[in-house]
Amino acid sequence: MKTTTKSWLIAAVLLIIIGAVIFTVSLIAYNGDFSSFSTVKYQTNEHEISEQFTDISINTTTANIVFYPSDDSSCKVTCYERENEIHTVKVENGTLKITYVDEREWYEHIGINIGSSRVTVYLPAYEFSSLTIREDTGSVVLTSDFGFETIDIKSSTGNVHCGEATAESIKIRTSTGKIELTSIECSSLDLKVSTGNITVSEAKCDGDIKIEVSTGRTKLVGVSCKNLTSKGDTGDITLKKVVATEKLSVTRSTGDVIFDACDAAEISAKTSTGDVSGTLRSSKVFITETDTGDVDVPKSTEGGRCEITTSTGDIEITVSE
Repeated sequence: MKTTTKSWLIAAVLLIIIGAVIFTVSLIAYNGDFSSFSTVKYQTNEHEISEQFTDISINTTTANIVFYPSDDSSCKVTCYERENEIHTVKVENGTLKITYVDEREWYEHIGINIGSSRVTVYLPAYEFSSLTIREDTGSVVLTSDFGFETIDIKSSTGNVHCGEATAESIKIRTSTGKIELTSIECSSLDLKVSTGNITVSEAKCDGDIKIEVSTGRTKLVGVSCKNLTSKGDTGDITLKKVVATEKLSVTRSTGDVIFDACDAAEISAKTSTGDVSGTLRSSKVFITETDTGDVDVPKSTEGGRCEITTSTGDIEITVSE
């Protein structure tokens, strides 16, 4: 190795060591608070809402969105946001509109940002018509007993958590974000993710439930509905105490299908390399088909139709009435 090359390598190593020392000393000086390195300034803006509204529309990018019940019948929106990246809040034609506005100059896009914006909405205990949210990377948390006719949420990588809410229609779309629903009541439920996971627990749906995933996992616990349809590729699906008054249909590619004390008038489960296993609550007439997998199901001539098809996956079902 040439002397010049060795000299450059030694200099590079020394610079790395010096940088690490400076970084460590800085952390100690600021008590490990990384936010001290941020070049972006945050501010808090509060908006008191006096006008009446029935609909809510939120359009933002990276801000987390949280809903809380207000202490009285008033409505307030608090925005913890970056300077020159604010949210406008206004009531227009009966709709509360919260919109992200980027007022930065080009050079203000350069810097170190350690932190996240947040939009907090304090709502009175009223029944609202619609809730529409368009989000990119921020999360959405709706965990209070609010009532809506429709809930429509679309996000990219942000997570969505909805609990203790009632609505006629709930529709949620995410790409890589997770969807979590707990203690909800609705007439129709439509959930779709790409690589994110879906978890629904203690949900009562008078109508149909549709769930679609790509590689994400799905888990349903304590769910009742009229019809349930779930489609997916490589993600597993677990159903525990899931009851459909009419049809329960599950389709997967390489994902497993697991039933735990589930029931429906008619059941259909199709996989390629995934296994289908678990317990059902009532007797069924089993119709099974597999290429190389093993089959172990009750030989019953009573009950609704239960059709299970796999390629290389095993089929193992028991009935526990």
